[in-house]
Amino acid sequence: MKSMKQKMLPITGIAFFAVLTWSTVASAQSWSTLTTPPQFNPGNALLLTDGTVLVQQIQSFGWWKLTPQLHTIDYQNGTLTQVQSMPTTLNYDPTFFASAVLPDDRVIIEGGEYNNGFKKFTTKGAIYDPVANTWTSVPPPAGWKKIGDASSVVLPDGTFMLANCCDNPPQAALLDATTLTWTVLTNLSGFVGKFDENNEEGWTLLPNGDVLTVDAYWNVFDLKGTNSEIYNPTSGVWTFAGKTGVQLWDSDDDGCSGGAGTHETGTGVLLPDGRVFATGSNSCPGLPGHTSIYDPTAGTWTPGPDFLAGNDQADAPAALLPNGNVLVDTNTGVNNYPTTFYTFNGTKFLTIPQPKGLSTLDSTEGARMLILPSGQILLTQWGQPQMWFFTPGGTYEAAWQPTISTYPANVYENCTYTITGTQFNGLSQGAYYGDDAQSATNYPLVLFTNTGTGHQFFARTHGFSTMAVATGAANVSTMFDVLPLGFEAGNGTMIVIANGIPSKPVGITLYQGGADHGPC
Repeated sequence: MKSMKQKMLPITGIAFFAVLTWSTVASAQSWSTLTTPPQFNPGNALLLTDGTVLVQQIQSFGWWKLTPQLHTIDYQNGTLTQVQSMPTTLNYDPTFFASAVLPDDRVIIEGGEYNNGFKKFTTKGAIYDPVANTWTSVPPPAGWKKIGDASSVVLPDGTFMLANCCDNPPQAALLDATTLTWTVLTNLSGFVGKFDENNEEGWTLLPNGDVLTVDAYWNVFDLKGTNSEIYNPTSGVWTFAGKTGVQLWDSDDDGCSGGAGTHETGTGVLLPDGRVFATGSNSCPGLPGHTSIYDPTAGTWTPGPDFLAGNDQADAPAALLPNGNVLVDTNTGVNNYPTTFYTFNGTKFLTIPQPKGLSTLDSTEGARMLILPSGQILLTQWGQPQMWFFTPGGTYEAAWQPTISTYPANVYENCTYTITGTQFNGLSQGAYYGDDAQSATNYPLVLFTNTGTGHQFFARTHGFSTMAVATGAANVSTMFDVLPLGFEAGNGTMIVIANGIPSKPVGITLYQGGADHGPC
């Protein structure tokens, strides 16, 4: 048995360290890049439950893992290592696809507007197991000939719901993650009342467990249409959610291209106050996209500010910052260049520094955002062999933090534990895009810090009691595995992080051994 430090040390110093880490991250608004640039072009990125980031290598079967610098949550100085590639036998290399981290810590990839670089609304899919480092093929829902660039969401009960991009009447499907089989939802059962096709629409998970979308009017064309809808997972029914007040999908209502609108929409970001900030697109160069804000309590929409400088959001990412503002990527028209980044503070758009090194030919369509445990936003841009990190100004409000109520006082490596508390899933899904990409982080991460050394290391979380957002005072829980990598015995603290916001630390004692060598 390896030596164990038995005596509990004071935790006041390490509590200060944890606060200092996040306040330093939040003190300066700036962009930075990965110190050692990737030797490939990164695409979609998803946050694994052990604090590492799974990164797609575009136009290949390759996938990589970004690990923060040893004993820190410093991702800028982290390292990229290649994980198991998608097996060539799957013949699956998607572009613009659905994705999610599941409650059991696996990652699902579904569909694609392109496959292997060729335009094809593929029905292929796969699940990545980060523990086994393996990919497993997922058969499509029965009868589906298309998935394509589909919307998806993990519902509060942990079920992955996937849209069929282009069928009319519209359909969706629910995944049984154990058997990798689907239950198809149709306009007759489980997906009743959908106004139009799912194509080009994004899904926003609301605090009550419902799903909001802004209609893009596929197969139900109305030049001036402004409908929105809400889906109730329990009843399986869509209902009208009101008019958005201004048009958010691109119908070419302004007539610059003879009425040939793209149907593109922007993002729908759930804010800390429970409202949804929805953004719009506009294919007329020089004319701005509109925005509107939905109040789920009142069931009403209020038009927000237009984008600055004739910009808009069409096939574009956004992310809720830990300080409550929204980072948005914009360009003029649909998929034009260059891109311009702003933040929205709940009332107006603010100009911010721009990332250096982005090509002036880059458009928002190739950009992806991900909230990191550090509170920074990871940005990738298709075709660019680099990764950017946005450090926001300000900080979170105390009421937004997760809280830990029950936890093990003694933690042994190689053991599994359960902790309970509140707001483990954060106040929103985190980062948004729409139908082409999803990188939600509404699940808890567990981080230990050794008091004596100040070294930090993640556990691996799984078995979340809920995947709901903004759960308030409700008691929630997660299981976590204590990983041997980087583990140090001694006195320390533990925190839960959700969407880049940490809980207050609790004191624990860390032991080496466990499982085969001691109690769990």
